[in-house]
Amino acid sequence: MKAYYGISSEELGKGAKIPVLKVGDSGEAFYELAKEMVSIIRANNEVGKHTVFIVPVGPVGQYPIFVRLVNEEGLSLKNTWFFNMDEYLTDDGQWIPKEDPLSFRGFMDRVVYSKIRPELVMPEEQRIFPDPQDPARGDRLLEELGGPDACFGGIGINGHLAFNEADPTMSPEEFSVLPTRVLDISAETRATNCVGDLGGALEDMPHKCVTIGMKQILSARKLRLGVFRDWHRAVCRRAIYGDMTAGFPVTLAQNHPDALIVINNVAAQKPR
Repeated sequence: MKAYYGISSEELGKGAKIPVLKVGDSGEAFYELAKEMVSIIRANNEVGKHTVFIVPVGPVGQYPIFVRLVNEEGLSLKNTWFFNMDEYLTDDGQWIPKEDPLSFRGFMDRVVYSKIRPELVMPEEQRIFPDPQDPARGDRLLEELGGPDACFGGIGINGHLAFNEADPTMSPEEFSVLPTRVLDISAETRATNCVGDLGGALEDMPHKCVTIGMKQILSARKLRLGVFRDWHRAVCRRAIYGDMTAGFPVTLAQNHPDALIVINNVAAQKPR
């Protein structure tokens, strides 16, 4: 067992290669993410700048808080762009239908865009998902907009960010410049996701996805990751203390100039 898995919750964060913010329950973690989203948009609106975010569907607890803060404050999102990280695909490489309970596009419509006051929500053309038929389109658009102000996300069981699955055959330098692309979802990720999303129905989990690239994620001026599950206890420790490797992609964030992992009181506990 690696020594960092024995680090107590009290000691967690000392000497970390990625800064951490330890909070209480999951609600506090989600509030921190939502608060920063609102803060960045507000600051950019005040000086007439657009805001560009890379956003996940996992974690998702920040979205109801974000929606409430936007609506209460009357915060305009008309000059805000959301680039979602990823989407599940059918076996023939098409987006799964929006009506599918697993669809990230459907989730964002139901939980985020439809809940924001119409006079505040961003136009549909500023709600971007990676396109399996033209994966480079979103990458080009991100560059044209000047790059992402921030990337918000979680960390997968094998250290993946978005669906950038671990590949120990690649060097960190090679992995860090991977673009948006279609790929197969690893067995570990399918198994982990099916527990939370389908009650363990592994046979119904998609095998393919389209994911934003590590290049785009690491290019964000701010990188904010939230961890809150019991299996995140080991994941967050490897992320902040382990060696940098494409075999655990989140470790590449150790070189990011403004990264932060928000850790709740569940994930902060020792794995064993």
